[in-house]
Amino acid sequence: MTNQTGAALDMLQKQLKELDAILQETMETLNTVAGAERVAKWKARTIALITESLGQKEGQTFAALQPGPSFTNDLVEEFTDLIDYFKTPLTDLAKQLAQATPRPSSGN
Repeated sequence: MTNQTGAALDMLQKQLKELDAILQETMETLNTVAGAERVAKWKARTIALITESLGQKEGQTFAALQPGPSFTNDLVEEFTDLIDYFKTPLTDLAKQLAQATPRPSSGN
């Protein structure tokens, strides 16, 4: 189970990096509509990866995340809120896995 947990942790870290890359690209182009579309595709891939790595329950929990409406009239702020909405539970899940898995003593 340790190898499986380590692989799941690596997958979560990779998904967080992808989400950060989407944020960075969107902030450079300021095309929040395209950014939101990329986030939707990212979320679908992430749900499948979580379900495969951590089980149906965790996958369903992440799939159930649906951000509510935003009324700031600031598209950049709304987009960063969207990123944070998905980033926070993934970060928390990665922390839980990291605590449950002793880190190997190999140099990274």
